[in-house]
This record gives sequence, C-alpha cells and structure tokens, in this order.
Amino acid sequence: MNDLEPAANLERRDFIKCCLKAGAAAAFCGGLTAWRYRSDPPPLQVASANLVRLPDFSVADKRALLAIVTGAERPRMIETALTALGGIEAFVGRGDRVLIKVNAAFASPPLLGATTHPDLVAAMVRQCLGAGATTVIVTDNPINDPASCFALSGIEAAARQAGAQVRLPRSADFAPTTLRPGALIADWPLLYGPFQGVTKLIGMAPVKDHHRSGASMIMKNWYGLLGGPRNIFHQHIHRIIEELALLVKPTLVVLDGTQTMMRNGPTGGSLDDLKSTRTLIVGTDQVAADTVGAGLLGKTPADLPFIGRAERAGVGHSDLSVVQVLRASAD
Repeated sequence: MNDLEPAANLERRDFIKCCLKAGAAAAFCGGLTAWRYRSDPPPLQVASANLVRLPDFSVADKRALLAIVTGAERPRMIETALTALGGIEAFVGRGDRVLIKVNAAFASPPLLGATTHPDLVAAMVRQCLGAGATTVIVTDNPINDPASCFALSGIEAAARQAGAQVRLPRSADFAPTTLRPGALIADWPLLYGPFQGVTKLIGMAPVKDHHRSGASMIMKNWYGLLGGPRNIFHQHIHRIIEELALLVKPTLVVLDGTQTMMRNGPTGGSLDDLKSTRTLIVGTDQVAADTVGAGLLGKTPADLPFIGRAERAGVGHSDLSVVQVLRASAD
C-alpha cells in the first residue's frame, strides 16, 4: 500500500474489511441465511446433511395427564403431584438416563422467581434417582454467563448435592436441527450434546410474565435449547414457541406457580413483582400446563397466542375437560 494513500480510502478499505469479517462471523456462529432477517419467514429451507433430531421422550399411554397441587413447600408439592400421577416410576424407571431442562436464564437469586427454584430441582433429581435412574443431568443455555447463572440461581449446588450432573453449554454441544413442518427452526444450532444417551426428558420452569410473549412457562422454556443469535426470533415470538413445542416431546413437565412473577418479566428484580399463588402443575400435556399457568397470571389462552398455535398444531389441549386433571393439596 502507498504510504501516501488518502485517509478516506484507508477508512473505506478498513470498513469493507470489517464488514466482510462481521459477515463471516455471523454465518459461522449462527448458520444464518438472509431470510432470517425478513419480517415474514419464507418456506422451509433445504436441510443440511448433518442435521440432528430429538427423539420423542413421551410415555405413550400418559399423554394427557395433569396434576394441580396447592401448597407452599415445593419438595412436598412435587411428591404429592407425582403420587397423584401414579408415582415417578410411571415415567422414570431403572436404567433411565434423565435430562432435566431448567430455566437458568439469568444470574438471579431464587427468591426473585426468574429461574427454576433449586429446591424443586433437587426434589426432582432425588425422585428420578430413587426410581432407579442411573444418571440425571441438569442443563440450560442461559442468556447470561452460564456459570454465573447456575451458581447464583442456586441450581448448580442443589442439583449436585442431590446427585445430578450439571452440564453447562459448550460450543461442541451444539448441532444443527430442522423442524418439519416449520418455518423458523431451519438448520439452526440446538443444544444437543447433553441429550446423548438420554432416555427421559423433564422440563421445569417458573410461571412468569414476559414482555414479548405475555408469559414464560413450559413451552417458552424450550427456548433455552437454541443456540446462535436466537433473539432474532423475538419478532415471531408466538410462532417460535409453537415450533419449540413441536420440536420437544418431554416425558414430564413441571410448572412452578408457588410464587408467580406477575409483572416486569421475564427478569423481574423485586419481590413486589411476585404473588403467592401456591400452585404446582405437573403433567404430560405442555399446552394444558401453560393454560393453567396462564390463569395464575390472570390471563386466558386467548391472551397468549402461542397456546392456541400449539394446540392447533396438535401439541396438547387448552380445553382441560379433555385432559385427566388430578387435584391435590400438599398443606
């Protein structure tokens, strides 16, 4: 380069180089294609040859069950709920390898209700090991630094003390997946590593207000399985929740409404955001669980479009009359 080259040309050349580098980095990290920035998603793209797919973890004869338990002590509530459903042995057996997908999205203490409560995680780990599971793994792909989120939420310590492994996400854990039929999840990085060898899947989430989707509960909790710049899906938040619910077929879900975050979700930050709603929802129907959770927020399925979308897609039922609902008290 000529030492006397005008500064304007230097700036332009540097700018172009930066743009090229940024484009390459974006393609590498997220596997992005141009359609992902459009306001309307186009038809499904042609899949890559190395796509992964999550198996169906559901129990065939237990797909429309829901236990609704009132109380204040989470370990006692989960035990009561599982007993009502026929015991943990109806879902987890000897030799199973269980993955528990928690909500550890934020570096927040448990009393603020932004993450899965550690007492509930520990109780579920013990239940699974007591049923004969050989391994229980607890994981999530948090928004904030994973190590800080798992530590400050209390989830890591509680899970380990109860006998579980805690799997923080690593770059090698992500592999591309495509949902068929679908429009958004196409050749997108999925937190797949922790699923290796897993035979049962349990989702555990708190009931929270959410400034974009209206609520964050069970189906929204699967958002933590996505890698890449997943925030670009916010413009289609109800559709992405529907697609995640189609992608993930859990063995069991646990929705914690012992304390419900009524406002300023999903992070909250004040005890004033919480309301004592004394309810734990455990079952196999994601849509039904979120329907009950919506009621704790003072909302109906009509207020939360992702519930109707998931129901129409065949994920579950918002009409609780077609679900076997078991009610109990843990007081």
